[in-house]
Parts: sequence; C-alpha cells; structure tokens
Amino acid sequence: MIPCCSLEIDFRGGLLATSRVHVPTINSHRGGGHGGPPLQFRSMSIETSPIIQPISTAAQRVALRCSGLVKRFTDVTAVNGLDLEVFAGECFGLLGPNGAGKTTTVEILEGLTPADEGTVEVLGQHWSSAKDSTDGSHRRASDDRSLRERIGVQLQETQLAEKVTVVETLRLFRSFYKRGHAVDQVIQTVALEEKRNSRVGKLSGGQKQRLAVACALVSDPEILFLDEPTTGLDPQARLSLWDVVETFREGGGTVLLTTHYMEEAARLCDRVAIMDHGKIIALGTPLELIESLGADQIIEFRVTKELDEDALTSLPGVTNLHKRGEDYSLTVAEIGVALPALLAESKRQQSELVSLTTHQATLEDVFVSLTGRMLREG
Repeated sequence: MIPCCSLEIDFRGGLLATSRVHVPTINSHRGGGHGGPPLQFRSMSIETSPIIQPISTAAQRVALRCSGLVKRFTDVTAVNGLDLEVFAGECFGLLGPNGAGKTTTVEILEGLTPADEGTVEVLGQHWSSAKDSTDGSHRRASDDRSLRERIGVQLQETQLAEKVTVVETLRLFRSFYKRGHAVDQVIQTVALEEKRNSRVGKLSGGQKQRLAVACALVSDPEILFLDEPTTGLDPQARLSLWDVVETFREGGGTVLLTTHYMEEAARLCDRVAIMDHGKIIALGTPLELIESLGADQIIEFRVTKELDEDALTSLPGVTNLHKRGEDYSLTVAEIGVALPALLAESKRQQSELVSLTTHQATLEDVFVSLTGRMLREG
C-alpha cells in the first residue's frame, strides 16, 4: 500500500482558521475465521508471501493477453487498439473514469462480448467467435466450456434471485462446474457465515457484493475478473472485499480488476493500466506511475483573484501546474520551498488565499497530469 498524508488549511476569516493533518491507515484482517479451515486456492506454481510484492514480469508466464483490441458501438469506439498482458499470479488493475472502456475490455476478455478487431488469449486458449466456420464448432464450444471452468467472473451489476438464500445461491453456482470449492468454505472466505440462510434480498449492499464474488470463487478459478467490485460500498464493506481479493491473490490466483478508486488500485494492484477513451495512456506499478510525475507533493488552492500562471510555474520547487475553473493544482518536488514561495507570490499579486490543501501524489494526480481531468469527472 502506498502511504498517504494530507494537510488541509482554510484561510477564510483569518490567516489560519483551521488546520488538520490526516494520515489514513488500513488494517487488513486475514485468516479463515472460525468454523473450519481457511479456503485454499489452486496453486499456480509461484511462490507467495503474506505480504504482496510486485511480480518480476520477466520470469512470469502470461495469463491474459490481447492485441489490437477494437470494439465499436453505434456512436462510439469503446476500445481503440488496446494491447495488454497480465501475468500469472499478479493483480492487474484497469483504472479510469466511467466511459473509458474498462468494462467493455473486461467483457471481451471474459468471452462475453465479441471484439470487432484484435486477438484475445486467456490461459493459452482463444474464445470461439461467430466468424468461425461450422466445421469443428462442437470442439470449439467444448474448448469454451473448459476455459470457463478456469475463470471466475464478477460483473459490474450482478442480479441474483432475491428469494433464494445465500447457501442455495452458491450451491446453484457450484453445480455449474465439474470441480471447485466446498460451498461452506467459500461462505467462510467471504465472511457470510451468519447470513448463510438469509435470503439474498435481505442482504446489505456490501454483503451482496461479497456474495457475487463468492459465486465467482466457487469454481476455484485460476483468473478472477472483478468489474468495479466496491463501487457504492461503505469503507468497511470495501475493506472486507479487499481482504477477499488479497486472500485469493496470496493463494497464487491472477486478478484483473477495474476501478475508478485510485486508493483501491494502489492497495491491491501489482501493476496498473490507466485507460482513457478506449486506450491505455499509462502502464506500470502504482509507485512507478506516481514517480513519473517527477514530484512527491501536490498543492491545491483557490484564491480571490486570478494569478499569473507563468509566475506560478516559475516558482522554485514547482514542476507542473493544472487549473480547473477557480482551482489551481501545483505538482511540487520540494514543498518546503514551493509553499512559502507560493504564499509570497500570491501576496505580491495582491490575491488572497481562500483555501489550500496539500497531499502526497497519487494515481489520481497521474491521471490529471495526463488528461487534465479528474478520474471521476468522466
């Protein structure tokens, strides 16, 4: 996890009305809990550790690969010439705003949506397509079924029968596969023991999401696809789902997840691809992408009178400037030098600070630097 520290200052009504330092911490509880042995996921012939470390991609086999991927709809090209490799045993994140093409890309990789152009390889196999000739169609359908036995899929929106209980739902999904985990073990892994006999319609949003992930895990998959698994969840429910993902990852499984939460990508992912308008615009580990900014800190502020931008970019320690409406954002390498210089420059231009916030650079700042937009602006 990438540590984060932020400082917020409000200048309204005085030189320094309030200040606050916020250092968020996340404690991850691991283990199987009570009521039985913890769930063991299928080994992928890689060494694992309780602490997730970035994978050396040079030594890893490819679990997922797509090349020249294109998907067009009536009025938009959702995926535009995308190339991607995901290595066995890593957690790979697709990060981007709504409409970036993340879900369409994942649905093509899952074999749910056909691509207009390009190739897809999943665990060394290829999905059959409508363009295939009728000769050998039975064999190709059998290959698709065998491949689906090896992957787990959690869709962005999962609609489960609300009158059915948790255990009944998982027994149904388990019956779809030749092999897999015991239902009780999966229930324990997603911490739904107390809700096993509850109807799906009575579950909270976080519990429903954990059940959806459980349905994806019941087959003991080698690859787990998660499409925005924590959208709309409260912080505690999000942490619970992160624990499930990390447990699967530590067991040797490969994860491909989409998200527009930069903190989720930083916490879970070995590597991240930032998508925008159907293309990958940046790829690397979270730390590599943040370091590409060439600075450690971001100063965001608002003033009463517009400042000269050339003067701001010339300040000592400042490496970049972005302006959105009335809000300024400075990327700085030395905050101890840049902040006093900013205060002096604001005074020189006879403009008063209204508010000022500093924080360590994040993946959100990488996206802003590349596109000039916030991740959640779309």
